[in-house]
Amino acid sequence: MTQHAPLQLSLPVHLPDDETFESYYPAAGNDQLIQTLRACAAGLGPKALFLWGPEKSGRTHLIHAACAHANERGRSSFYVPLGIHASISTALLEGLEMMDLVCIDDVDAIAGHPLWEEALFDLYNRVGERQDCSLVVSGRHAATECGFTLPDLVSRMQWGLNYQLHPMADEEKLAALQRRAAMRGLQLPEDVGKFLLNRLARDLRTLFDVLDKLDKASMVHQRKLTIPFIKEMLRL
Repeated sequence: MTQHAPLQLSLPVHLPDDETFESYYPAAGNDQLIQTLRACAAGLGPKALFLWGPEKSGRTHLIHAACAHANERGRSSFYVPLGIHASISTALLEGLEMMDLVCIDDVDAIAGHPLWEEALFDLYNRVGERQDCSLVVSGRHAATECGFTLPDLVSRMQWGLNYQLHPMADEEKLAALQRRAAMRGLQLPEDVGKFLLNRLARDLRTLFDVLDKLDKASMVHQRKLTIPFIKEMLRL
């Protein structure tokens, strides 16, 4: 949860410090989406934006980045991961239109839950009545394919801009890994990066998590990131 939470409500959520626009390596075709998200975070973008892409495609990273971008500029933001909707109340959405930026993640999770669908529909309407609030919503599928039972909610989601997040090619994932390593003061040789891509799940979240573990291991053992060292640490 970010600063200035309305109604004194809190979420058991921590926004990672390292998920920013600077640490995000854009796949070809996603440049316009990132520019628009930056604009939303700065208060210069559209009132509503819906972005969609498969799980572990980088959607959450981009939403975290938008919140961080807003906060860096002294603007208030609020992040709601609807994957945990069963453990929170729809009351959390009340008053969010008073924020500068509201980011709703994993919206597919509430499909078929009337109370949540209505609460989100009402939030869209309240945001539409204010000048200073932008709403960013993300899901795994296009709004028309999420399985919502409230037609008006689907209509509202199509009210603003809609973007599909394009997947990264292996070459882009390798470049993203090397960039992440460089930000940590590590050198990731191309052959080592390709080894990780070939031996692990290829989503960036998994790859970044493994890189973080290898970073810590390399400091403890005072060793460079080599294929033998990685095989030893990951038991591959």
